[in-house]
Amino acid sequence: MNDKTLHAAPGPGAPVTEADLHAYVDRQLPDERAAEIAAFLEQHSEARQRVLAWREQNRRLREWLAPVADEPLPLCLPLAPPAVPRRWPALAAALVLALCSAVAAWFVRGALDGRQLAASVHAARVAAGDAAFAHRAAIAHAVYAADARRPVEIGADQEQALVTWLTKRLGAPVRAPALASAGYTLVGGRLLPGGQGPVAQFMYASPEGRRLTLYVTREAAGDKTAFQFAQEGPVRVFYWVDGRFGYALSGEVDRGELMRISTEVYRQLDAAPAG
Repeated sequence: MNDKTLHAAPGPGAPVTEADLHAYVDRQLPDERAAEIAAFLEQHSEARQRVLAWREQNRRLREWLAPVADEPLPLCLPLAPPAVPRRWPALAAALVLALCSAVAAWFVRGALDGRQLAASVHAARVAAGDAAFAHRAAIAHAVYAADARRPVEIGADQEQALVTWLTKRLGAPVRAPALASAGYTLVGGRLLPGGQGPVAQFMYASPEGRRLTLYVTREAAGDKTAFQFAQEGPVRVFYWVDGRFGYALSGEVDRGELMRISTEVYRQLDAAPAG
């Protein structure tokens, strides 16, 4: 999956891609390239608005997670974590409303017929729903991957019990991919509250201590979709939908590493027999 080229940068620099804009927001570019992107943004208002929106999203993410990072560890941890604040579904709903309004405007102008309008509205709803579960996956990763004492409810030494429990709660066969050949071993997993029901989270760790989490939800079940990339602050996410489940792999690793592991997760889950 290649990053979409947005436009040629002013001056001698390379063309500007969406990945460049994300890196600019996260302050990961060399000074010279950052200056080129800044010059590009001055001349392209649409890209500038996207960058401003991403910065605001990162600010909100830090704001939402600040209380969790500062709170003391309780003496007795609850079986299930409290629900994540539900501001993101409202943002997703606003996105759907905006997209529907735009489609409706085109319809009034005669650009779309009734069937095209319905298809566009459906696509907008699906996209907003997928983005919402990817956002929840990033939040869950940020909360639990940083927990040194109890990052999971059930450890990898009880993997079969964990998978059986999560399968029962989600109502469909859940699997934990084996990622040892890719450099990550299973730490364990837990049950989480989703937007409309329970979801599963598996956690993996590398020998260096990097952690990845695989978020599994039935809320996005449907036709297969290609990998989509999102980023919430330092947490990068690849997410997709395949049959009964939506999947999101999250981690504070570089995009290429996350894509490599996501491809392996997809390969194993796609090859597994339907339950």
